[in-house]
Amino acid sequence: MDLKEKIKILPSTPGVYLMKDSLQGIIYVGKSKNLKSRVASYFVNSKSHSPKVVKLVKNIKDFEYILTDTEFEAFILECKLIQEIKPIYNRKMKSFLSYTYIKIDKAYTSIVISNDTVKDDENFYFGPYTSKSTVEKGLQCIKEYYKIMCSGNYRKASPCLNYSLGSCIGFCFDDSIKEDYKNILCEIIDILNGTNKTFLEKMELSMNMAAEEFDFETAAKYRDYITVINSLISKEKVIEFTMENRHIALIEYLNDDIFKLFLISGSNVLFTEKYDMCTSDIECLKLSLKNNIIHYFKNEHLNNLIEIGKDKIDEAQIIYSYLNAKQNNCKYIVISEECIYENNSLCLDQALSSLLIKN
Repeated sequence: MDLKEKIKILPSTPGVYLMKDSLQGIIYVGKSKNLKSRVASYFVNSKSHSPKVVKLVKNIKDFEYILTDTEFEAFILECKLIQEIKPIYNRKMKSFLSYTYIKIDKAYTSIVISNDTVKDDENFYFGPYTSKSTVEKGLQCIKEYYKIMCSGNYRKASPCLNYSLGSCIGFCFDDSIKEDYKNILCEIIDILNGTNKTFLEKMELSMNMAAEEFDFETAAKYRDYITVINSLISKEKVIEFTMENRHIALIEYLNDDIFKLFLISGSNVLFTEKYDMCTSDIECLKLSLKNNIIHYFKNEHLNNLIEIGKDKIDEAQIIYSYLNAKQNNCKYIVISEECIYENNSLCLDQALSSLLIKN
């Protein structure tokens, strides 16, 4: 079937599309809330497309699609298919395999970019981050601000070149400064944890002062630094949220009467099911929900340690962003361990009652 004819019969519903080349190999995976509109957009207004999209479209000879009930499912399915298939144009256009960490060693003597973590080595790790360039810009900003851009070896007894340029405080040769350097690294830990707001406030003040003095180049530099640091902090918030809110029950209404339940543990969707409020007594409905919650979350508790590594950060980001997006027709509650493991029926009943009340 001709591609344009195939697009005409696409449904205007959520789903995932898989673009194929002449050999029927999958070269790109995407998702949309409206499949028909999104897929059609590749073949119109080509002048507004980026060069990468133009090249992709030239190689599209066919496509398949998978329907989902909700946009959330489309996000999760797209992520899983990209990780499994590794389509060439997803790698080129999204760089989804690029993960880095920020590492501060346990002795507070260095802050570096790392490609991985070492379990139980007592160092401080932040991430994983999906953009190495963002991490590099963020560290550049932090090091420049604190004047710790040492270009030498801190074990030497002579100052580095950057010390003479005023961008290194001298911890590379002056033992009396090393305690100051340790305190700076402690402050940076607070910044990356999102608990030190002073740093960003000072950055914003410097940006505004530069703009008032018509030094727009410096103002733009501080603006970019603020954006980058907020991006690093946001990623840490995703991981923190995922670790702290271990068991989540999410419902998304498909229409006035039918909703879909998602049981989420960490970055994993454990269970999904559609429910019709018209065909179920409310107490029977709550009992069914309760049984599934206890069953799936208790089983997941056997794997009681949740770690968000490279292979899970994308799912964690999707879940966090979707739960906190204002435009979504969904509600969620965090199910406490008391509700699950202490067989506290009243606690779970109250949680479910609040979940089922439509806004």
